[in-house]
Amino acid sequence: MARPRQHAPEALHAQVMAACDAWLQDNPVHTLSLRALAREVGCAPSTLLKLYGSFNNLLQHVNIQTLAQLREVIEPLFGEASPEQRLTALARAYWQFAQRDAFRWQLLFDYPLAQEGELDQRQNDMIEGLFLRVEATLKEYQPALGDLEARRLGRTLWGSVHGLVLLGLNERLGYWQGQQLEVGELLDQLLCTILAGLRARPATT
Repeated sequence: MARPRQHAPEALHAQVMAACDAWLQDNPVHTLSLRALAREVGCAPSTLLKLYGSFNNLLQHVNIQTLAQLREVIEPLFGEASPEQRLTALARAYWQFAQRDAFRWQLLFDYPLAQEGELDQRQNDMIEGLFLRVEATLKEYQPALGDLEARRLGRTLWGSVHGLVLLGLNERLGYWQGQQLEVGELLDQLLCTILAGLRARPATT
């Protein structure tokens, strides 16, 4: 039942994000609805529509929160002494984040991101900021990399890590001698192979 009181927008937004967080701890996003959220925070569905414009926009705010949490997890890792340590730590942290917050992580990739406006800009800025740090680390490791090469390699590396993480979550990586292959070990092998290739690259092109 809706409560007969007004909600301050900032306070209501905080309640909604907390309710989404609690829901996504144990349930996938497709089981969540605007009506269920309104019931959780004690308001009418129309109040949430007035605040966010649409259920899609509401979920985009959840995605922004997810990106912020991911940034909080990986930002300290850029303090690692060497580029190799940084990149390996980033890959493993990404895997751990996806394991710990699987439904929130799935929402980020299974649900379309914002396509325009302020939400789109905020999401793009956060994603781009993460990529730029990875690209800078790759160029530190191999100074011969040009800007475009580093940009492409950063996304190739992330795509490879993301694929292993996705397959690991779905237990689709297969077995060796009766034991399931470990995502962490595969991530280490991926980074070792890519970095070995970069190390062997000529200093000039």
